[in-house]
Amino acid sequence: MNRQVNFAKEMNMNAPNEKLTLKTNSELMARRTAALPRGVGQGHALFAERAENAEIWDVEGGRWIDFCAGIAVVNTGHCHPRIVAAARQQLAAFTHTCFQVVAYESYVELCERLNAAAPGSTPKKSFLVNTGAEAIENAVKIARAATGRSGMIAFGGGFHGRTMFGMALTGKVAPYKIKFGPFPGEIFHVPFPNALQGISEEDSIAAIERLFATSIEASRVAAIFIEPVQGEGGYVPAPLGFLRRLRTLCDAHGILLVADEVQTGIARCGKLFASEHYGVEPDIITMAKGLGGGLPVAAVVGKAHIMDAADVGGLGSTYAGNPVAVAGALAVLDVVEEEQLCARSMALGERMRTRFSAMMEQFSTIAEVRGLGAMTAVEFCRNGDPRQPAADIAAALKTEAAKRGLLLLLCGPHGNVLRVMVPLTISDAVLNEGLDIIEASLHALNA
Repeated sequence: MNRQVNFAKEMNMNAPNEKLTLKTNSELMARRTAALPRGVGQGHALFAERAENAEIWDVEGGRWIDFCAGIAVVNTGHCHPRIVAAARQQLAAFTHTCFQVVAYESYVELCERLNAAAPGSTPKKSFLVNTGAEAIENAVKIARAATGRSGMIAFGGGFHGRTMFGMALTGKVAPYKIKFGPFPGEIFHVPFPNALQGISEEDSIAAIERLFATSIEASRVAAIFIEPVQGEGGYVPAPLGFLRRLRTLCDAHGILLVADEVQTGIARCGKLFASEHYGVEPDIITMAKGLGGGLPVAAVVGKAHIMDAADVGGLGSTYAGNPVAVAGALAVLDVVEEEQLCARSMALGERMRTRFSAMMEQFSTIAEVRGLGAMTAVEFCRNGDPRQPAADIAAALKTEAAKRGLLLLLCGPHGNVLRVMVPLTISDAVLNEGLDIIEASLHALNA
């Protein structure tokens, strides 16, 4: 009998006249279906009761190994004691003033630390918002204000959020764009380099040059948006030289380079920012997810002279930089440094890709294993042919792994990519347990 049921029975014994009510996942799913619109998806039909580091316990007492990390959010693990303590301390002081009305030092301190940590030697400035999508929307505003231009270029397969400019920049239709158009104009997409799909750096650069010749002159392009490693697009790292070529192209035409580090940042890729691997200084960086350690906070960081382009009052948000979330973010940066999570991320990625590469030798359904730092992907195909994406195999793996207590998520334009998003604080024992479940699941599916 699980701990939750034991505890509930004890409570019932202490209060014999009170009816024992234990929630179940299925009961809560029924309530969810009745109360929420169907457009709000859910990867697993579970409801969390508590979580710690890389494990979640549901309302029925079931234990789950978490290889999702809230979609790469809890890089520092669920309920890290330092982050919880920082949030509690701030809760006892004040929860909201609206920074634009009455400021607080912690907001300024977080911006100072992000400015100092951002790649490159150019002086930086930053401000806080609530979500990654909001960071992207503000990056568009700043890019237009700084350049006086309107056009934007992004990449096929990229994901930049669910708000209107975020969706317009996103290069993946289902499920993010269906029924929601028309989108803002002057957004153009080019192919993202992907060797498995036969798209080279040269192809991508040539596509941008074709845009300049056929769709929009370079002098009207404000910014190029890129994820150093595509998230929804299939966990595809940009080739090492590609961001440098983009930097050169942008400089030649007065275009800003915006690095969307919402998913790749805060040690997920083995550096505080994935851009650091490429030796490139973006003009603007957007971040969120791992920054708050589970608390909602996002930021836009950029070269100071660019960030100052907006007029006073043009940037801000009522809840942006909530003091409790800011306290959590400051604790996150401390934990990343003190627990050496960038190095841990690199070690985790090497270990996972070594295991998955060994599985690739056994299963012809694995087309490729790839990643940067801990951001790791396994792409599935049919008949050993990467040109035949196998979404059904990936979905079957996710289902089989869940039966064995492991939570996984998929991505990619065809839904055939397993994306592994372990908390960077995961123990070796729990990591190995999860990898063993994946291997056992693949054997079961191929039996």
